[in-house]
Amino acid sequence: MKSIKVQCPAKINLTLKVVNKRPDGYHNIDSIMQTINLYDYLTISVSTSTKFEIELSGNSPEIPYDNRNLVYKAAELFFKNYPAGSQKICINIEKNIPIAAGLAGGSTDAAGTLYGLNKIYNEVYSTSELHELCAKLGSDLNVCLTGGCLKTSGRGEIIVPVEYKSYNVRLIKPVGLGISAKEAYTKFSSKIENNEDLDSRNEYVNDLEWAIINDYPRLKHIKEKYKTSVMTGSGSTYFSLEEDFASEERYWVNNTLHTTEFGVSVC
Repeated sequence: MKSIKVQCPAKINLTLKVVNKRPDGYHNIDSIMQTINLYDYLTISVSTSTKFEIELSGNSPEIPYDNRNLVYKAAELFFKNYPAGSQKICINIEKNIPIAAGLAGGSTDAAGTLYGLNKIYNEVYSTSELHELCAKLGSDLNVCLTGGCLKTSGRGEIIVPVEYKSYNVRLIKPVGLGISAKEAYTKFSSKIENNEDLDSRNEYVNDLEWAIINDYPRLKHIKEKYKTSVMTGSGSTYFSLEEDFASEERYWVNNTLHTTEFGVSVC
């Protein structure tokens, strides 16, 4: 049996501007993303078997452990052009990054899967080929694979490194509130098409925050109480680089994080 443990970082969007809607239904964005030291951990094991199979497990009751999971899809994609024969791929997911929170929890685990499998199989894919696989699966995988501070465009899969700066990061998230990217982008498009509240858009660093904040009182509570806070991704997590968040009921808070220069890596 071969086994490897991979550390998968969360990311925050320091800025996020939506440029336009694409013919494929996605949106082009202009965003600065930064990885932080909030990690999920994957333990990937490969053993001989009577057939090829992928088996997922983990510590979170909030995610599926079957082919709906992006980790499963990443493993399938890895082996699409590299048949492994009769092997059993076991991947245990230790979730620490909140779900549907704008922190790329699913994307970073998928990137970590591709990275970890590539290490186990003696780097059958080059770095550029791994990036191509990442781009096929989602918008934030390329950022999580590389890490650091990155200017992103396209759907988020086109990345250019920018100057990295070390600083403290604080996070706050309403417990039990998850917002999908689909919801956030749909509401953004609706506001643009209906010329709704356009004058206030420039008041927000994140266009998706502008699109959804009025629909969620607990997000408005964060914004009103912490003036320097900014929503990351499609939410529902906010970050601040300047002020600590106070502990209060119905909110998950972490004031102890910092930026990192690296993406997914072997522990």
